[in-house]
Amino acid sequence: MLDARKKQVLQAIVDDYVSTSEPVGSKSLIERHNFSVSSATLRNDMAELEKMGLIEKPHTSAGRIPSDKGYREYVNSLMRMDVLTEQDKSDIQARISDSVSQVTDLIRNAADTLSDMTGYVSLALTPKLAKSYLTQLKMMMIEPGKALVVVVLSVGVVKDKIVRIPNFLTNEQIYQISNAVERGLCGKSLDEITLITVASSVKDTPIPDSLLNQILYEAYVTIKQADKLDVYLEGEHKLLSLPEFKELSRAQDLLGTLADDGMVAGYVSELGNSYDETKDDKYLIRIGQEITLEGLEECSFITTTYNVGGVLSGNIGIIGPKRMEYSKVISQIDFVRMTLNDEIKKLTE
Repeated sequence: MLDARKKQVLQAIVDDYVSTSEPVGSKSLIERHNFSVSSATLRNDMAELEKMGLIEKPHTSAGRIPSDKGYREYVNSLMRMDVLTEQDKSDIQARISDSVSQVTDLIRNAADTLSDMTGYVSLALTPKLAKSYLTQLKMMMIEPGKALVVVVLSVGVVKDKIVRIPNFLTNEQIYQISNAVERGLCGKSLDEITLITVASSVKDTPIPDSLLNQILYEAYVTIKQADKLDVYLEGEHKLLSLPEFKELSRAQDLLGTLADDGMVAGYVSELGNSYDETKDDKYLIRIGQEITLEGLEECSFITTTYNVGGVLSGNIGIIGPKRMEYSKVISQIDFVRMTLNDEIKKLTE
């Protein structure tokens, strides 16, 4: 159990190490903070914190740095949340709402904004859309043998795909098929739509089955792929300027993991499933060894959820060094989350 002074010492070590990236000694603690005890007393406190696994001694340095456990104690018990300025809030709102016509535009803007504000890697995952329903399906011929299929979902998400079609299909036939599929499937959720329901929607269309089958299959695949989990990663290069990643091998491991966005998306999606609905926490934090992705041992994940249509949720957050200003970053993420929720609501109402 930490007494009041040890909590102050741990908090001071974390704050100083975050700002300087240099190990912290008792002398510097006295110089930078208002401790009314001797350097010897502080050294004793630091020794106790080290025994508890909250700080550690890197190499031969006389100073100490926070351990993963120490960062966790800091985040859970010692951190004081920052308050964003009105200018910061205004800038975030303007950037997220700029030039958007779709929910996916808002999500991309939010990821860009978060990366620029924090100086770290931002990530955003689109929601799982299986429970949303189809509102529109359009097919347009691009050239003989190719068509654009556009799927519009109830939550304002638009997905499109270029597909191959029989060369003999005319614009009029594609229009008939598109209208029939839209009439038959409009209002059905993605998880209700099967190849059979797609085929049933055009049973009265006066087009030979030999022409129908391929385009119906392509329409079905496009509809089902609308539920694909997309991940946006921004600012991967920003971590390379930090001391934690100055070693080439460590930087390569980091970038190698981030390059596999499917693996990152899967991990973040699993994190999203571990939110405790009974608590008021709006974000999840994973620090160092708590992250099970190789190459991110010197990193922290901070993620939160945003809402689409009141029933669907996606994830947004950052990947940064363990040595980050958690209180500031969490405040930024939280306001981005709230702004994204508000803007999505405006766009989808």
